[in-house]
Amino acid sequence: MDKQILNLRKEYAEKYGFSVPDKSVHKTEPGLSERVLREMSEIKGEKNVNEWIHKFRLRGLNHFLKRPLPKWGGDLSSINFDEITYYLKPTEKEETSWEELPPGIKSTFDKLGIPEAERKFLSGVGVQFDSENVYHSLKKDLEKKGVIFVDPDTGLQKYPHIFKKWFGSIIPPEDNKFSALNSAFFSGGSFIYIPPGVEVKQPLQAYFRINAEGFGQFERTLIIVDEGAKAHYIEGCTAPIYSKESLHAAVVEVVALPGSHFRYTTLQNWSNNVYNLVTKRAHAFEGATVEWLDANIGSKLTMKYPSVFLRGPRAKADILSVAFAGKGQHQDTGGKVVHLAPNTTSKLIAKSVSKDSGRTTYRGLLHVSKLADNVKSTVRCDALLLDEISKTDTYPYNEVNNESATITHEATVGKIGEQQLFYLMSRGLNEQEALSLIVSGFFDAFAKEIPLEYAVEFNRLIRLEMIGAVG
Repeated sequence: MDKQILNLRKEYAEKYGFSVPDKSVHKTEPGLSERVLREMSEIKGEKNVNEWIHKFRLRGLNHFLKRPLPKWGGDLSSINFDEITYYLKPTEKEETSWEELPPGIKSTFDKLGIPEAERKFLSGVGVQFDSENVYHSLKKDLEKKGVIFVDPDTGLQKYPHIFKKWFGSIIPPEDNKFSALNSAFFSGGSFIYIPPGVEVKQPLQAYFRINAEGFGQFERTLIIVDEGAKAHYIEGCTAPIYSKESLHAAVVEVVALPGSHFRYTTLQNWSNNVYNLVTKRAHAFEGATVEWLDANIGSKLTMKYPSVFLRGPRAKADILSVAFAGKGQHQDTGGKVVHLAPNTTSKLIAKSVSKDSGRTTYRGLLHVSKLADNVKSTVRCDALLLDEISKTDTYPYNEVNNESATITHEATVGKIGEQQLFYLMSRGLNEQEALSLIVSGFFDAFAKEIPLEYAVEFNRLIRLEMIGAVG
């Protein structure tokens, strides 16, 4: 085997595929039951202090048990919910110093480069290890301006007047099968509040790491961007490579109040034994802008469709979703925009690459209500197939109920041409390098929109995913 490919595989395993011994302080037995839910709630100290959260969990569990698995999307038939561990507490408490973390957890995030990123270009960092946040920090000047960046448990305890108003209002437990599961077992995540008129110039970042085998991670994120405020939140996700499958079912709720501007960026790189079943939704009020930048790399199956409900006049939504599917992977991704108010605009762009029998699916919704006059929207989905055995599907749904709307929709499916490869190889690149360069160029629209440090990492991930694309 080519030495370069061997080195790339080693680099990939060292950077993302490692694990550390489980030294958790609390761990429920595998299995889905009300007993496990109650045990988890007691460990978190919710049952007596925050009875409404405990009832919220029971509401989620009851709906999950009643609702069948979706018959659309990816193949979910092999998930055994009774073999999954639903709660694992890695440490006794969350720290504000990296040095206070247990050595194994600290070394994990050192390898992933999170402390270095915090020092260089982030306004704040939260990291989750299995079920709980283990570290959180926020720059002092932002704290003085009233910015809140904590985990949901802290948000509920310290800021109940904000937290209770919005929690579960954008995505209730009954929204879908997996939002119900999250509502029952949610733990960790982020609670963010940006006060009126405050601009957070450098990104806030959260990093979610699955370490345990056969584990379910159910973080829940609630973000409120108040009037005229501006912020950028970046989310990273990884897991080791195990023989037993894991489940990631997060919920993200975003509230963009009038005149605010919010960007949510995801760089997902799950290992290929993870089912990634996520619900993400934002409500944008008058004059607000919400941007989703969503990169889906890795996982066995991803089903994720970031959505924006444009609830006020002149609100704007931009969704850019990219996906890469290799052997044994199915990326079922896209986005949704619901226009509920006049003079709202949206852009939904999806780009995907499939290789080695991988499958990508674009699943999108554009809805224009009867009351939404003068809507403008653009939808574009482009797919690239790298061989004869890979697949791509497109399921666009356009529901336009107002004749004043201006809607454009484009879709392309293509393959890499021999002339492109010949040209690049004539300039000294081998076939592997030429293919990687073309794919990176195909995803360039995404890389240009994220901070330079993340663009470098994104292109590196694409290069690692292209291992073995020749032959």
